[in-house]
Amino acid sequence: MSGPRQLVVLLRGINVGPHKRIRMADLRTLLEGLGLEDVRTLLQSGNAVVRTAQPPAKVAEAVKEAIDREFGFDVDVVVRTDVELEAVVAADPFGEQADDPKKYVVLFLTRKPDAAALKAVAAKADDFLPEEFRANGRELYVWCPGGLQKSPLNVALAHKRVAPVVTARNWNTVLKLRDLVRDGA
Repeated sequence: MSGPRQLVVLLRGINVGPHKRIRMADLRTLLEGLGLEDVRTLLQSGNAVVRTAQPPAKVAEAVKEAIDREFGFDVDVVVRTDVELEAVVAADPFGEQADDPKKYVVLFLTRKPDAAALKAVAAKADDFLPEEFRANGRELYVWCPGGLQKSPLNVALAHKRVAPVVTARNWNTVLKLRDLVRDGA
């Protein structure tokens, strides 16, 4: 085990509809109960930054199990280190092209996307225009200038064939998480 570092904890599908509701104060209490320190949450959609010496995969599993135990529902959890989140921002493939951060999302995956499934989506790229995506490691960057609500590209990329666990954050949220990490450094 190495020294404490900051981790970004992303919960999938929290507080989106009437189900899977968790108050952020309750999430902070739950995370602190797992021995995670300096717990800070962002927005109401299941974003937290914590400090711990535990490995990311162990934190993800512990949070998933604790939410099931405490709140009675299954939630996918994706964790990134502070360094990984900085790299996500630095790798921004759309730069100024993505001029509305609400229509630009990063799909965070628990593992690299399935190459064949990603290739199948890429083969239909013309069908998705003007929407575009780029893959980089365990992240997919998706630019949907017409909006995310009815984005066929976003739906295709969030499919379980591409990766079993996917959670999306718009670019505004990604940048706010990066800033939250920097504030805690």
